[in-house]
Amino acid sequence: MSLKNVKLIYFDARGRGEVIRLMFAAAGVKYDDVRHTTETWPAEKPKMPFGQLPVLVVDGKLYAQSVAIATFVAKEAGFYPKTAIDGLKVDQVVQLAVDLQILTFKAFFEKDEAKKSQLEKELNDVEVPKYLDFFEKLLKESGTGFVVGNTLTLADFYVYQVVTMVPGRVGDTTKHPLLNGLVQKIESNANVKTYLANRKKTDI
Repeated sequence: MSLKNVKLIYFDARGRGEVIRLMFAAAGVKYDDVRHTTETWPAEKPKMPFGQLPVLVVDGKLYAQSVAIATFVAKEAGFYPKTAIDGLKVDQVVQLAVDLQILTFKAFFEKDEAKKSQLEKELNDVEVPKYLDFFEKLLKESGTGFVVGNTLTLADFYVYQVVTMVPGRVGDTTKHPLLNGLVQKIESNANVKTYLANRKKTDI
Protein backbone atom coordinates (compact mmCIF):
# COMPACT_ATOMS: atom_id res chain seq x y z
CA MET A 1 0.00 0.00 0.00
CA SER A 2 1.29 3.47 -0.95
CA LEU A 3 -0.87 5.23 1.61
CA LYS A 4 1.55 5.34 4.53
CA ASN A 5 2.89 8.84 3.99
CA VAL A 6 0.14 10.88 2.36
CA LYS A 7 -1.27 14.37 2.57
CA LEU A 8 -4.57 15.55 1.11
CA ILE A 9 -4.71 19.23 0.24
CA TYR A 10 -8.15 20.69 -0.34
CA PHE A 11 -10.41 23.51 0.75
CA ASP A 12 -12.16 23.64 4.10
CA ALA A 13 -15.20 21.95 2.58
CA ARG A 14 -16.43 18.55 1.44
CA GLY A 15 -16.82 19.16 -2.30
CA ARG A 16 -14.51 17.20 -4.57
CA GLY A 17 -12.25 16.06 -1.75
CA GLU A 18 -14.76 14.29 0.46
CA VAL A 19 -14.88 10.98 -1.42
CA ILE A 20 -11.15 10.69 -0.76
CA ARG A 21 -11.57 11.50 2.94
CA LEU A 22 -14.40 8.97 3.24
CA MET A 23 -12.26 6.21 1.75
CA PHE A 24 -9.35 7.11 4.00
CA ALA A 25 -11.74 6.89 6.95
CA ALA A 26 -13.27 3.57 5.87
CA ALA A 27 -9.82 2.04 5.31
CA GLY A 28 -8.41 3.40 8.56
CA VAL A 29 -5.70 5.33 6.71
CA LYS A 30 -3.93 8.07 8.64
CA TYR A 31 -3.17 11.11 6.54
CA ASP A 32 -2.47 14.82 6.82
CA ASP A 33 -5.71 16.68 6.08
CA VAL A 34 -4.62 20.13 4.89
CA ARG A 35 -7.50 22.56 4.40
CA HIS A 36 -7.18 25.93 2.70
CA THR A 37 -9.43 28.94 3.14
CA THR A 38 -10.02 31.88 0.83
CA GLU A 39 -7.27 33.65 2.78
CA THR A 40 -4.59 30.95 2.57
CA TRP A 41 -5.31 29.58 -0.92
CA PRO A 42 -4.00 32.41 -3.17
CA ALA A 43 -0.44 32.03 -1.88
CA GLU A 44 -0.54 28.24 -2.30
CA LYS A 45 -2.23 28.10 -5.72
CA PRO A 46 0.96 28.62 -7.79
CA LYS A 47 2.59 25.69 -5.96
CA MET A 48 -0.06 23.21 -7.10
CA PRO A 49 0.47 21.16 -10.32
CA PHE A 50 -2.46 22.73 -12.20
CA GLY A 51 -3.38 25.58 -9.86
CA GLN A 52 -6.38 23.73 -8.43
CA LEU A 53 -7.42 21.36 -5.65
CA PRO A 54 -7.62 18.63 -4.46
CA VAL A 55 -4.00 17.54 -4.54
CA LEU A 56 -2.62 14.35 -3.03
CA VAL A 57 0.95 14.31 -1.79
CA VAL A 58 2.52 10.84 -1.84
CA ASP A 59 6.09 10.52 -0.57
CA GLY A 60 6.59 14.23 -1.20
CA LYS A 61 5.28 14.23 -4.78
CA LEU A 62 2.13 16.15 -5.76
CA TYR A 63 -0.70 14.63 -7.81
CA ALA A 64 -3.88 16.40 -8.99
CA GLN A 65 -7.37 15.79 -10.40
CA SER A 66 -10.01 14.52 -7.98
CA VAL A 67 -11.16 11.42 -9.90
CA ALA A 68 -7.57 10.34 -10.60
CA ILE A 69 -6.70 10.73 -6.91
CA ALA A 70 -9.85 8.94 -5.76
CA THR A 71 -9.22 6.06 -8.17
CA PHE A 72 -5.64 5.69 -6.93
CA VAL A 73 -6.77 5.71 -3.30
CA ALA A 74 -9.53 3.21 -4.07
CA LYS A 75 -7.03 0.83 -5.68
CA GLU A 76 -4.57 1.14 -2.83
CA ALA A 77 -7.24 0.83 -0.11
CA GLY A 78 -9.06 -2.14 -1.65
CA PHE A 79 -12.11 -0.26 -2.94
CA TYR A 80 -11.53 -0.96 -6.63
CA PRO A 81 -12.43 -4.15 -8.54
CA LYS A 82 -9.82 -6.61 -9.76
CA THR A 83 -11.33 -7.24 -13.21
CA ALA A 84 -11.30 -4.76 -16.09
CA ILE A 85 -15.04 -5.06 -16.76
CA ASP A 86 -15.93 -4.39 -13.12
CA GLY A 87 -13.51 -1.47 -13.22
CA LEU A 88 -15.42 -0.16 -16.23
CA LYS A 89 -18.68 -0.49 -14.28
CA VAL A 90 -17.21 1.46 -11.38
CA ASP A 91 -15.73 4.17 -13.61
CA GLN A 92 -19.03 4.79 -15.43
CA VAL A 93 -20.83 5.28 -12.12
CA VAL A 94 -18.10 7.63 -10.91
CA GLN A 95 -18.52 9.76 -14.03
CA LEU A 96 -22.30 9.67 -13.63
CA ALA A 97 -22.01 10.90 -10.04
CA VAL A 98 -19.56 13.61 -11.13
CA ASP A 99 -22.10 14.83 -13.71
CA LEU A 100 -24.64 15.38 -10.93
CA GLN A 101 -21.94 16.85 -8.70
CA ILE A 102 -21.14 19.46 -11.35
CA LEU A 103 -24.81 20.45 -11.67
CA THR A 104 -25.06 20.75 -7.90
CA PHE A 105 -21.95 22.94 -7.67
CA LYS A 106 -23.21 25.13 -10.51
CA ALA A 107 -26.46 25.88 -8.67
CA PHE A 108 -24.80 26.25 -5.27
CA PHE A 109 -22.13 28.74 -6.36
CA GLU A 110 -24.27 30.84 -8.71
CA LYS A 111 -24.10 34.47 -7.56
CA ASP A 112 -27.07 35.87 -9.47
CA GLU A 113 -30.09 35.16 -7.27
CA ALA A 114 -32.61 34.87 -10.10
CA LYS A 115 -30.38 32.50 -12.06
CA LYS A 116 -29.56 30.57 -8.89
CA SER A 117 -33.26 30.05 -8.19
CA GLN A 118 -33.81 28.81 -11.74
CA LEU A 119 -30.83 26.42 -11.55
CA GLU A 120 -31.94 25.05 -8.19
CA LYS A 121 -35.47 24.47 -9.45
CA GLU A 122 -34.19 22.57 -12.47
CA LEU A 123 -31.77 20.64 -10.28
CA ASN A 124 -34.42 19.63 -7.76
CA ASP A 125 -37.33 19.06 -10.15
CA VAL A 126 -35.56 17.45 -13.11
CA GLU A 127 -31.92 16.49 -12.64
CA VAL A 128 -31.89 15.04 -9.12
CA PRO A 129 -34.88 12.70 -9.65
CA LYS A 130 -33.32 11.53 -12.93
CA TYR A 131 -29.97 10.71 -11.34
CA LEU A 132 -31.49 9.10 -8.25
CA ASP A 133 -33.44 6.85 -10.62
CA PHE A 134 -30.18 5.98 -12.40
CA PHE A 135 -28.50 5.04 -9.11
CA GLU A 136 -31.51 3.03 -7.96
CA LYS A 137 -31.58 1.14 -11.25
CA LEU A 138 -27.88 0.28 -10.96
CA LEU A 139 -28.38 -1.01 -7.43
CA LYS A 140 -31.35 -3.10 -8.55
CA GLU A 141 -29.31 -4.58 -11.39
CA SER A 142 -26.45 -5.37 -9.01
CA GLY A 143 -28.74 -7.03 -6.46
CA THR A 144 -26.07 -7.01 -3.76
CA GLY A 145 -26.75 -3.76 -1.94
CA PHE A 146 -23.65 -2.26 -3.59
CA VAL A 147 -23.44 -0.53 -6.95
CA VAL A 148 -20.82 -2.93 -8.32
CA GLY A 149 -19.99 -6.36 -6.93
CA ASN A 150 -20.65 -7.37 -3.33
CA THR A 151 -18.29 -5.07 -1.42
CA LEU A 152 -17.77 -1.33 -1.09
CA THR A 153 -16.14 0.26 -4.12
CA LEU A 154 -15.26 3.73 -5.30
CA ALA A 155 -18.65 3.83 -7.06
CA ASP A 156 -20.50 3.51 -3.74
CA PHE A 157 -18.51 6.34 -2.17
CA TYR A 158 -19.15 8.64 -5.12
CA VAL A 159 -22.87 7.92 -5.13
CA TYR A 160 -23.04 8.41 -1.37
CA GLN A 161 -21.18 11.70 -1.48
CA VAL A 162 -23.24 13.26 -4.25
CA VAL A 163 -26.62 12.33 -2.74
CA THR A 164 -25.64 13.61 0.72
CA MET A 165 -23.61 16.62 -0.41
CA VAL A 166 -26.26 19.28 0.07
CA PRO A 167 -28.84 17.99 2.56
CA GLY A 168 -32.34 19.20 1.75
CA ARG A 169 -31.44 19.83 -1.88
CA VAL A 170 -30.06 16.53 -3.12
CA GLY A 171 -30.17 14.03 -0.31
CA ASP A 172 -33.80 12.83 -0.15
CA THR A 173 -33.47 9.14 -0.96
CA THR A 174 -36.68 8.01 0.77
CA LYS A 175 -38.34 7.20 -2.56
CA HIS A 176 -35.33 5.12 -3.56
CA PRO A 177 -35.10 2.29 -1.02
CA LEU A 178 -31.99 0.63 -2.46
CA LEU A 179 -30.15 3.93 -2.62
CA ASN A 180 -31.31 4.78 0.87
CA GLY A 181 -30.00 1.38 1.97
CA LEU A 182 -26.60 2.14 0.47
CA VAL A 183 -26.44 5.45 2.34
CA GLN A 184 -27.23 3.68 5.60
CA LYS A 185 -24.72 0.92 4.83
CA ILE A 186 -21.88 3.38 4.36
CA GLU A 187 -22.85 5.43 7.41
CA SER A 188 -22.96 2.29 9.55
CA ASN A 189 -19.36 1.40 8.69
CA ALA A 190 -17.61 1.76 12.06
CA ASN A 191 -14.74 3.93 10.78
CA VAL A 192 -16.98 6.10 8.62
CA LYS A 193 -19.45 6.50 11.47
CA THR A 194 -16.67 7.84 13.72
CA TYR A 195 -15.44 10.15 10.96
CA LEU A 196 -18.92 11.57 10.28
CA ALA A 197 -19.56 12.12 13.97
CA ASN A 198 -16.45 14.30 14.19
CA ARG A 199 -16.57 15.89 10.74
CA LYS A 200 -16.55 19.65 10.64
CA LYS A 201 -19.83 21.11 9.38
CA THR A 202 -19.53 22.91 6.04
CA ASP A 203 -22.07 24.22 3.53
CA ILE A 204 -20.92 21.89 0.77
